[in-house]
Amino acid sequence: MLVTITSASKLSAGQLEKIKKTLTKKYGNDLSFEEKIDMSVLGGLSIQVGSEVIDATLKAKLDGRKVEKESVGRVTSFGDGIVTIEGLQDAQAGELIDLGNDRKGLALNLDKDQVGVVALDRVEHLKAGSLVKRTGKILSVPVSDKIIGRVVDALGLPLDGGDEIEADKNMLLERVAPGVMARQSVSVPMQTGIKAVDAMIPIGRGQRELIIGDRQTGKTAVALGTILNQQGQGVKCVYVCVGQKGSSLAQTKAILEERGAMEYTTIVSATASATAAQQFLAPYTGVAIAEYFLEKGEDVLVIYDDLTKHAQAYREISLLLRRPSGREAYPGDVFYLHSRLLERACRLNKKHGGGSITALPIIETQANDVSAYIPTNVISITDGQIYLESDLFNKGMRPAINVGLSVSRVGSSAQKKAMKQVAGSMKLELAQFRELEAFSQFASDLDDKTKAQLERGVRVNDILKQGWDVPLKVAEQVVIIFAAVNGYLDKIEVENIGKWEGLYLDHIKDEHQAILESITKEGKLLDETKADLEKALADFNSGSNLVKDN
Repeated sequence: MLVTITSASKLSAGQLEKIKKTLTKKYGNDLSFEEKIDMSVLGGLSIQVGSEVIDATLKAKLDGRKVEKESVGRVTSFGDGIVTIEGLQDAQAGELIDLGNDRKGLALNLDKDQVGVVALDRVEHLKAGSLVKRTGKILSVPVSDKIIGRVVDALGLPLDGGDEIEADKNMLLERVAPGVMARQSVSVPMQTGIKAVDAMIPIGRGQRELIIGDRQTGKTAVALGTILNQQGQGVKCVYVCVGQKGSSLAQTKAILEERGAMEYTTIVSATASATAAQQFLAPYTGVAIAEYFLEKGEDVLVIYDDLTKHAQAYREISLLLRRPSGREAYPGDVFYLHSRLLERACRLNKKHGGGSITALPIIETQANDVSAYIPTNVISITDGQIYLESDLFNKGMRPAINVGLSVSRVGSSAQKKAMKQVAGSMKLELAQFRELEAFSQFASDLDDKTKAQLERGVRVNDILKQGWDVPLKVAEQVVIIFAAVNGYLDKIEVENIGKWEGLYLDHIKDEHQAILESITKEGKLLDETKADLEKALADFNSGSNLVKDN
């Protein structure tokens, strides 16, 4: 074992002999000694034995450091953000390593003779032979209530030019998900404000619902629309941007600020220009921030946009660390990468605070291929998916949700009874419509009943069109869907459906506010409210010039 003795001036033979004798007694006879002169230490001694350093120099004392044994290592190679270090035998997986110049790295590979560390920032100062040391700390992010409304990086440092965020608590990025006994079932709705989602693919607080589809099909729009709809709902939001363009993030932030959503939202940014390490850590930072509010018994919504880029960043790191690769060159633990993240979404029982984290991960597919590696992994972890189809998007269906391939496995338990009353028949209408539409392409002559079903299906499908930035309250959605499934749109031209909907909503708000209030208060459609709604619809249609018979 090599022993390096560093001092400001050359030691006498007697001093050197005394040091050697002491060290041999402690570490054994298998030692080789090397003496170094370094004027910068000013005085005293620094003794390195293998990966341990005892720094008793004058410089260390002036810097305020105590004389203590440290575990250190030397850089053997560095490139592409990966630092290979010799020594650090006591390092732990996930431990922060001090790389000097206030830069940190994350220990990921623990081999017999070396440690593979991912640099968390630019570390141009490093070179072969540089001394690094353990910190004994696990990666965490500083969080307080003041993080709301801010844009931070993967380490929790502000990126918006504002003041440094005062930390009430340091939240660990890697944390074991709450166990089954700490949870309760999903029973409270997480309203998105989007008719197609709230009616047919409902999401509950504490659920993990995947948003999946090709590029440019409106995945982020659905997620942002959900954030906008949380205004006044007592839900904190965390939007995690992974690998997206900086211009796209700036646009997203501008929209959220304009609509007042930044008052309850935090943005975690790891754009395409960020290092692979930061893109890898960003989702864990997002859920760590969410867990701070979860511990206070609050409800939190987390958007991961998107986990495809997250997996690619992890693949890059793993390949650079020379880990064995598997399918599509991803490492073998890429499933665990996302499962340990998404399992932290939960709804806790009253004994544990009663808060919840709802996760909306986003996955980008290639050519609508949901059977690729990462999509199938995440589908198997989540509690359902909202599938956005490029063909529907190109046909003008916004949001372009394929109702047949989209599902919510637990959200229906949290759906409002009023929505169940009207949306149950809508699902049936759309299922029959899709079947008949496919059949009618091969038939030249259709009977009147089939034609009527097709006409009804076209209108029910059209009423689900909605701008992502105009979320609707549950009661407003209920009165619109009630009209569609009960035939009140059958005599309106398809191109006039949007115009009719706008006028009808204004009419209900101005003349029949009591109907909306009853649905909101009771949570269901009472018989008398239903009768009032039917009368209001009949009166509105009789006076509307958009109805064909008028």
